[in-house]
Amino acid sequence: MDQQKTGKFLKELRNKKGITQEQFAERLGVSNRSISRWENGVTMPDFDLLIQMAKYYDVEIGEILDGERKVENMDKQTEETLLKIADYNNMDKESFSKRIHYVFIAGLVCMFIYIAIDITGLSGVQPYEAIADLVLGLLLGGLVTGVLYSSRYITKIKAAKMRLFNCLTKVKVMK
Repeated sequence: MDQQKTGKFLKELRNKKGITQEQFAERLGVSNRSISRWENGVTMPDFDLLIQMAKYYDVEIGEILDGERKVENMDKQTEETLLKIADYNNMDKESFSKRIHYVFIAGLVCMFIYIAIDITGLSGVQPYEAIADLVLGLLLGGLVTGVLYSSRYITKIKAAKMRLFNCLTKVKVMK
């Protein structure tokens, strides 16, 4: 793999999109210095960022790593692999949908418990007041979790945590 060739290809792709390094850096959640280093062939992006870049530029990851577009037709094995990936992606979406449903149902249960305690007037009684506060906290936590999952920000948070973890482990190795 030639980092210089890959960098030139990344710059070419960005220029074809008509965006600046700053705009692209903001889109990926990195600094514009990182984009510059990648395009100059000094460093390479992390794998999770490479995937995002391939999706954004509508190219294959292999094309980015090779530093050039592939003009040959897709062979049968590659096509089968892509179909398997698509099936896997659909399974992931189904499990995601089930998780959202579970969070929603748990939120409804918490809401009904809180309403029942409040309507019966038990919210002033000591053990029930603590239960009502707990249920209300779970309800709000479920609501925040549901918003994060449904907006897909949770995947961005996980990717940022992994980048932070990688940076911290690199710092520990340097010491």
